[in-house]
Amino acid sequence: MSTVKRSEVSIEETWNLNDLFESEAQFEQAIEEVKAAAKAIEETYKGNITDAASAVNVIEANSKLYEKIVPIGTYSNLAHSVDQTSSEAQMRAAKVGQVTSAIGAQTSFVQSELLQLDEAILTAASEQAPQYANYIRKLLKQKPHQLHPDAEKALAAFGTTFNAAYGLYNTTKLVDMQFPNFEVDGKSYPLSYNLFEGDWELENDTNVRRAAFDAFSSKLREYQHTTAKAYNTHITMEKTAADLRNYDSVFDALLLHQEVDRSLYDRQINLIMSELAPHMRRYAKLLQKTHGLDKMTFADLKISLDPSYEPKITVEESRKYMKEGLAVLGEDYSKMLDRSFDERWIDFAQNAGKSTGAFCSSPYGYHPYILISWTSRMNEVFVLAHELGHAGHFYLANEAQNYFNARPSLYFIEAPSTMNEMLMANHLLKNSTDARFKRWVIATIISRTYYHNFVTHLLEAAYQRKVYDIIDAGGSINAPKLNELKRGVLEEFWGGIVEINEGAELTWMRQPHYYMGLYPYTYSAGLTISTQVSQRILNEGEAAVADWIEVLKAGGTKTPVELAKMAGVDITTEQPLRDTIAYIGSLIDELEKLTEEIGEYQFAE
Repeated sequence: MSTVKRSEVSIEETWNLNDLFESEAQFEQAIEEVKAAAKAIEETYKGNITDAASAVNVIEANSKLYEKIVPIGTYSNLAHSVDQTSSEAQMRAAKVGQVTSAIGAQTSFVQSELLQLDEAILTAASEQAPQYANYIRKLLKQKPHQLHPDAEKALAAFGTTFNAAYGLYNTTKLVDMQFPNFEVDGKSYPLSYNLFEGDWELENDTNVRRAAFDAFSSKLREYQHTTAKAYNTHITMEKTAADLRNYDSVFDALLLHQEVDRSLYDRQINLIMSELAPHMRRYAKLLQKTHGLDKMTFADLKISLDPSYEPKITVEESRKYMKEGLAVLGEDYSKMLDRSFDERWIDFAQNAGKSTGAFCSSPYGYHPYILISWTSRMNEVFVLAHELGHAGHFYLANEAQNYFNARPSLYFIEAPSTMNEMLMANHLLKNSTDARFKRWVIATIISRTYYHNFVTHLLEAAYQRKVYDIIDAGGSINAPKLNELKRGVLEEFWGGIVEINEGAELTWMRQPHYYMGLYPYTYSAGLTISTQVSQRILNEGEAAVADWIEVLKAGGTKTPVELAKMAGVDITTEQPLRDTIAYIGSLIDELEKLTEEIGEYQFAE
């Protein structure tokens, strides 16, 4: 187990960015083309957006401009994400940031002039060009918060600067933070961000796992003040922007684009904190009992219920699982899965400087790209299924919708991804009668799908809400305050069943989600929808699948409430969330029952 340089990685393990640009020269030419296109828009339309026809024309021109910018930004971001130590990638990303900020300032007049028109003119534009009606509808929501055109231009010019805090976070985390080896019983083990989160956190050997956690936390602690300062800078800018635009709170500003109100946000956090916690405490106790642990600590929560049953799996074997588990979604979806492997849409490599975790980038007009660091653990079948859920969603939405209509609200974004995890689990459970395998699948659903999305990300959301409450009240935060808030949320949820050991409070340093608005809570929101729809698919079959495919194709043409309704779920009530929490509880009941039947407890000596 070691971390190699990007240059040492086999090409078969990497994604193919040549589908975006075949050469650096082509990339540079594309930059010059978007600069020229932005200049043409400014010269043609600035001061001339006066009626419905000119409104439609400038929206169309802007759409074409954005479509040209998409591959440039994607190429730069993806090349940087697989090796943040690369000087070339760093400089390319910086250049693209400067170019897009300049273009943003240059074309900021478009939104300003559109919103200065009478609403009747914009309504007429919607009727003339129905393909842009959704864009205009969303634009009008921003009208009360639009600033003077000169102010909008100035803010747009600072675009790359406003993203600097996130850049600093990533540089600190993935470039400057170098982890020394750690020792257990005289043996030395390598450590990095990806090795900890992909391997050591899941390690069955308790001494090694806890030592890795301590070593990892020790290095995080050295950078806590810099990381906190970067985060404080980011959220202070968000608060300033919310105040400038006359929002009642920073929450309202961040939720506007999600097209949901504060009640849906608060409900998701409040109900899970109070009603899911008892179920997850039972799961923690079960882990402790089966592993014969002296105590259950935060460092032990990611271990497998039955590690001796955890099979290793190759990339090619994972492909077979995807094809079988997701076959219910139809032949076209299956072809997309084949393409993702055959055409190298996925970056599997483990190398120094690579972004942690996994993500899917879905550039409009191109195929999706998936980043994952493959460790050959079976649970990564679920991680990959999750990211392919995003890929399948945007593969269909981008094909069916124009640029402005393709991307749905952030509130809905994690429903298709978590749906794939549920479908994989349903398939595995359906095709086995073996009690131990069944227990392994259910334990994986709990430890991977629900723990990750309903616990890890939800606890991030509960902590994040406390941070924004402070900022909204005019306060600020530092590392000790963030540590206090994070520890408080963890202790409240686990209620003394899990020891929140030293270092757990630093977990806030590990997630990039805090630089992406109110993103963390949307994982549980999406999984609430997908849990209910996956049950519909189990019970109703093809009719429910057909509804779901139409939801994916709808992209961002409907609100989250409307999309969920299309799939047969009413998220205006708390019932789907309560049903999902009850379902999680029933899975843990089943785990306890199966474990008792199997009778393989490993009691501590």
